[in-house]
Amino acid sequence: MTDISKTETRATSRRIGSLAGLWPFLSVYKGLLGGALLALVLTASVSLALPLAVRRVVDGFGAGELQLLNEYFVAALALAGLLAFGTGARYYMVTRLGERVVADIRKALFARTIGMSPAFFEKILSGEVLSRITTDTTLIQSIVGSSISIALRNLLMLVGGLALLALTSPKLTGLVLLLVPAVIVPIVTLGRRLRRLSRENQDWIAASSGNASEALGAAQTVQAYTHEPLSIAAFDRVTEKSFDIALIRIATRAAMTVVIIALVFSGIVGVLWIGALDVRAGTMSIGELVQFVIYSVLVAGSVGALSEIWGELQRAAGATERLVELMDTIDTVRDPDAPVALPAPVRGAVSFEAVRFHYPSRPTQSALDGVTLHVRPGETVALVGPSGAGKSTMIQLLLRFYDPQQGVVRLDGVDLRDMNRASLRGALALVPQDPAIFALSARENIRFGRPGATDAEIEDAARAAAAHDFIAALPEGYDTQLGERGVMLSGGQKQRIAIARAILRDAPVLLLDEATSALDAESERLVQQAVERLSEGRTTLVVAHRLATVRKADRIVVFEGGRIVAEGTHAELVAQGGLYARLARLQFTEHAEDSAAG
Repeated sequence: MTDISKTETRATSRRIGSLAGLWPFLSVYKGLLGGALLALVLTASVSLALPLAVRRVVDGFGAGELQLLNEYFVAALALAGLLAFGTGARYYMVTRLGERVVADIRKALFARTIGMSPAFFEKILSGEVLSRITTDTTLIQSIVGSSISIALRNLLMLVGGLALLALTSPKLTGLVLLLVPAVIVPIVTLGRRLRRLSRENQDWIAASSGNASEALGAAQTVQAYTHEPLSIAAFDRVTEKSFDIALIRIATRAAMTVVIIALVFSGIVGVLWIGALDVRAGTMSIGELVQFVIYSVLVAGSVGALSEIWGELQRAAGATERLVELMDTIDTVRDPDAPVALPAPVRGAVSFEAVRFHYPSRPTQSALDGVTLHVRPGETVALVGPSGAGKSTMIQLLLRFYDPQQGVVRLDGVDLRDMNRASLRGALALVPQDPAIFALSARENIRFGRPGATDAEIEDAARAAAAHDFIAALPEGYDTQLGERGVMLSGGQKQRIAIARAILRDAPVLLLDEATSALDAESERLVQQAVERLSEGRTTLVVAHRLATVRKADRIVVFEGGRIVAEGTHAELVAQGGLYARLARLQFTEHAEDSAAG
């Protein structure tokens, strides 16, 4: 499950400037952004003009000029209509911008992470990545689609309101400005704490998501080992930690809001008290006082709204930083700036030259230790040996999921690091030990091997993989939805789907990683025949524990402890004695005993 201690040590102090990371996504829509800003300025300007109209109306009552009074009321109504239109336009453009930007961010994040090498996922759970794509981007949507617009509008209202307050009554405005330091200090002080808590809260939400994703992905194993209470307890612990941090964040934000609003409105009441005395003394008209009151309310409301939004911006800054961090993650396996093209047609000559490799998560343990292996075009080579000997690592390096720390892996004489990964993998077809079955139809799962394949080609591949009969027997045949991870299929059926997918790909190099390990004897025989036909004219690397499946290989390479300890045909290796002969004796003796017992 998720390493909670690792989550606790993550950095949490971040700057609001992290929001600048959104600019590359916003700048694409400058027209929409400009229109939203124009509508924002319009609504702010109209809001600031309304108190002037109100002042004229109030003073007009006192003057008793009916014609002038009517004109002021009409002007006030026109301003209100303009305000309504501007607000609606601003809402539409800003909300649309927020939805568009978040959709772009989500697409960019998925496109970035789906191509990351396995080393990336050794350091971060896929559930945490999903949390960033969903939860963090939801925060961004709130900010871009609402909060930033509201913040800018209130900032304009604050600046404009203060300027008009000064024009209305410099004396009272001076008293109001004395309140500013009292408001700024708690915003800065509490804001820093809120920023740290927001980042920490998002980290724990991501940890919670990663924990749940891992447990749900292995639900049957969890249930089989009656591990539900422990899994629930682990998820509850992470979720409660997230809640505890959120509670502190909420309390901090509430305290900041209370302090700021109390200071602002207490100060305004005092200032208005002085203003009322000025009206009584005749140094200020009633309309001017009403205008000052309205501007004071607008300014106070702006300050209160900005203090509220500041907390949202803090949370969004943390979310933005996490998203930018994901986007800026440097993959350990990258395409070269000037890739070398594979010779056409691809012959399938594979070579490993003095390759040394360790997995990033196990830097002190060598998976391959000085391995040199040359596979001729069209040759079928079996890689055998005990678990952990380095067999599957050879497949991983050939697919360039990783790069070796020392040595070179080549295809047709070209260093894999010098070519485009998509071009390389287009020449390879893989049947993994644990095949991936998608929540699609059987037909589309096989078509995954070659998206442009026809239905007839798909069915031919299924027949070659001994999968046609069981697919045809499904409720809707090839159009039957197989469910998440192929939940309705047996292990052997999943593997035959994967083999059909590889057959359909029709690549010059075939990689079989325990491809028949989950098949029954009859299906194994049929698939083995299909693989033998498929291997003709193709370079084939077969990883196998069951030696019976590789007896006909052109060459068998024996691995032990990350090294090649022997190679040759089945007969030659049995004659040599050693590890292969011992494994063969064990397996074939057991097989004979099982057959006799049967």
